[in-house]
Amino acid sequence: MDIIEHQEKSMTTSRRFALLAEREINKETYVEPWAEAGLIVVDSPHDPQPSLCMEGGLVVEMDGKARADFDAIDLFIADHSLDLEAAPEAMSIPSRQLAHMLVDINVPAATMRRLAGGCTPAKLTDIIRHMNVLEMMMGLAKMRIRRTPANQAHVTNWREHPALLAADAAEAGLRGFAEVETTVRVARNAPFNALAVLVGTQTGRGGVLTQCAVEEALGLRLAMKGLTTYAETLSVYGTERTFVDGDDTPWSKAFLAAAYASRGVKVRFTSGTGSEALMGNAEGCSMLYLEARCVHVVRGAGSQGVQNGSISCIALPESLPGGVRAVCAENLLASMLGLEVASGNDALASHSAIRKTAKLMLQFIPGTDFIFSGYSAVPRRDNLFGGGNFDAEDFDDYNVLQRDMQVDGGLRPVTEEETLAIRREAAQAIQAIYAELGFPPITDAEVEAATIAHSSDDMPERDLVADLAAADGFLAGDQNMISVVQALQKRGFTKTAQNVLEMGRQRVAGDYLQPSAIFDRHFHVQSALNDVNDYAGPGTGYRVENGRWEEIQRIPQAKSPREFVADQIGTPMEKLVEVGPAKQGTRQEVIVAVGPAFGKEMTRTINGLEHEAVLAAILTGVAKEGLVARIVKVKHSSDCAAIGQVGSDLSGSGIGIGIQSRGTAVIHKKGLARLNNLELFPQSPALTLETYEAIGRNAARYAKSEAARPIGVKIDNWARLKLIVKTALLHRRETEQIRDEPPTELFFDWEPDA
Repeated sequence: MDIIEHQEKSMTTSRRFALLAEREINKETYVEPWAEAGLIVVDSPHDPQPSLCMEGGLVVEMDGKARADFDAIDLFIADHSLDLEAAPEAMSIPSRQLAHMLVDINVPAATMRRLAGGCTPAKLTDIIRHMNVLEMMMGLAKMRIRRTPANQAHVTNWREHPALLAADAAEAGLRGFAEVETTVRVARNAPFNALAVLVGTQTGRGGVLTQCAVEEALGLRLAMKGLTTYAETLSVYGTERTFVDGDDTPWSKAFLAAAYASRGVKVRFTSGTGSEALMGNAEGCSMLYLEARCVHVVRGAGSQGVQNGSISCIALPESLPGGVRAVCAENLLASMLGLEVASGNDALASHSAIRKTAKLMLQFIPGTDFIFSGYSAVPRRDNLFGGGNFDAEDFDDYNVLQRDMQVDGGLRPVTEEETLAIRREAAQAIQAIYAELGFPPITDAEVEAATIAHSSDDMPERDLVADLAAADGFLAGDQNMISVVQALQKRGFTKTAQNVLEMGRQRVAGDYLQPSAIFDRHFHVQSALNDVNDYAGPGTGYRVENGRWEEIQRIPQAKSPREFVADQIGTPMEKLVEVGPAKQGTRQEVIVAVGPAFGKEMTRTINGLEHEAVLAAILTGVAKEGLVARIVKVKHSSDCAAIGQVGSDLSGSGIGIGIQSRGTAVIHKKGLARLNNLELFPQSPALTLETYEAIGRNAARYAKSEAARPIGVKIDNWARLKLIVKTALLHRRETEQIRDEPPTELFFDWEPDA
């Protein structure tokens, strides 16, 4: 097929399909499964069937493979991860039954965790085959090992500006992130980036754990200087060849984890569906089966947790059927094995806002130990991890999601005033450290820019060569976290100095090396040991309530309901006077019937038009058609249709206009049912004075039995979203004025003064 023919076949004559083709969702890549290349999320024909044989306490066959044929991963899992006491029982229980037990609130999480520890990778995968995403979410809610959910942030910027890093890290701490991760554009900047984020977070809130994602030996050096408090760059894979290409084995990863932990650094491994296929070594196996091997390696290595959920490979499983389900499944597998779960959601997962939010919900609703393994607390273009699925421009959206669902997503709303204050303090703190320790100076202009900045675009450039030379000297020299504390204390940043020092003390104490440990704002450790997830069905487990629920509700955008009606209440109309009971008309006329609050308790429509101007416009329209109009106030109802019906019944011509105080209007004819009418104008925010004059003209034409072209009013589909609260409150105010009284005649002195 030549190029022209292909273009002709791809063209569509349907306007709708042409527009759909331009949607964000259609910028993605979608492929059909290809098992041989590892492009299949579950149920590859090359996945082994579950099996386990032991002799003398030794695994001699696992998942259809004899011990003599084990690769390094098989050996490590069999000898260091599998719970051989639980294995006979776990492997004998049908996988479907184990899936039922996962979602059964009467089966304790501890029971499931013991059995999961005895399941081989193929058995774990087989359990998942029986579960849909809702059931997996129920399993996550039960199996999460820490009771209280938390969140982790990414704080980076492409300029690697220390003042901006510190300011953004401080804001992240203020917003409630329990962990903050940074990385580098230029590897030699690692010491200064780690320093800026440490100082920034401890200014924003004491107890925030920090790390710098760099090559592992360098990461350990940063930790030994006291600049970081956790690590999660220890990647594991589900095939031996991928491990070898990374110059690692399960044993070397276990050794490195021990090296970190021996220095008081919390360690979490990293894995995720799709990495083996991405690296060309999937061996024809499904992504989920290989991930089951990964989490067993993490468990066997003694790590307290894992960052999984496809992470930077997310576009690969998402290109395949069931990809997002598989991501949720891998999070569940890790929690089943008793691991802290930092559940992905960090890398940019979709062009579509709908799709990326839908993916998030699988972890957001049930809760995980860290709902994001890196919420981008900076703009996407500043995120050196490759962009964020959610970023700094989504903070308000995320806070509203928490409020909508009464879900703890690990964040808190903040005000602009408190955010600016903490950003300035953090930028000044890192400025003071640079001055005290002899680093290239940070100017007051840089501090001010970092305080109000949104991104690197708002920052002045620095001398990168000078910064790198200073960073090299800092890394090679004797200065460390204690030097930083002394500098802060000398320059008057006492709170930040105390917090940084306390982080060092906690390193020595080692309490936060407990499984799934974080600090609260008082440096109290919350972990799977002292904050164990006790979910066992409705009314149990972690609940968003009391002070935390009040905090989540306090988004800055929320207003007092009274504010929504205050601008509709002005000075009562002096020109509109009640003159007595409304009488039945006998002439050709139009009755304008108004609601019970009109012109008195309410004096403006929902979009701010003065009632006096609205009445004048309607009467002008009637007059231009050569008719007169009378005004009556309906007191027994606030319903627009009822008001219009009263007007038509009283009208000598049988035509009436009904108008609520918020501006909704109707043209009604006597004899029609209340909900049947000549013309209805329900979108009161779209009505202008010109519209009301046209309503008066058409009503007069109907009264004269003349043809009238219905008035077109532009429909605003967003009006309900913007104004439904105001609509409800205004209608409530009008309804409060209802009295069991007949309509009264009103006199309106609307003619201009002579």
